[in-house]
Amino acid sequence: MGKSVYSVVLMDDVVEAVDRLAYEAGTSRSNMINRILAEYAQMATPEQRMQDIFSSITNAVRGQTALQLMLGASDAMLAMRSAIRYKYNPSMRYVVELYPRPEGELGEMRAGLRTQNPSLLLAIGQFYKLWAGMECVYLQGAPRRSEAQGARYTRRLLTPPGAADADDAGRAIAGYVGLFDACLKTYFDHLEDSSAALRAVESCYREGLTSETAAL
Repeated sequence: MGKSVYSVVLMDDVVEAVDRLAYEAGTSRSNMINRILAEYAQMATPEQRMQDIFSSITNAVRGQTALQLMLGASDAMLAMRSAIRYKYNPSMRYVVELYPRPEGELGEMRAGLRTQNPSLLLAIGQFYKLWAGMECVYLQGAPRRSEAQGARYTRRLLTPPGAADADDAGRAIAGYVGLFDACLKTYFDHLEDSSAALRAVESCYREGLTSETAAL
């Protein structure tokens, strides 16, 4: 579904009303006009599907206390944060970015921590390695692309088979971020004993993994 530039003559009052709607929705005038026309013509735009998925993620996150939604995201991104039980009370920031035209990959999740503490950097790096290893063992189908660099971790999200419904896709993504966060906190709860941390995180992962999150 491509895009082209068109010249359209509109009343000033209409443009002002559209601009107000665009501001409230956190999007551009062009995207808002495109959304309004698509809704009138009963067409689903990639941008609308992304917003529907984000709305589903938001509804799922609001139903729990571990993750806190953050403001200031763009049309293609949604940000959350979660406190880690560690000295200085660091917060993990999660960003979910959706691709407008997914081809096999729905988007990506980025986890990041702002710190220069060597001990914390070492611990978070070990968790990223543990998480990637568990996914290799427990997830079937296409390989998942991920990358760890310092305190940041990026994981591409596959388009779930049969997840034509945006609400289903949103719940699956929220479940994935929630599972990642739960395992991260479990890891830090057992940080003093590496063997216990491995067992506890793997148990948390197995118990929390669902067919929806496993498909991402």
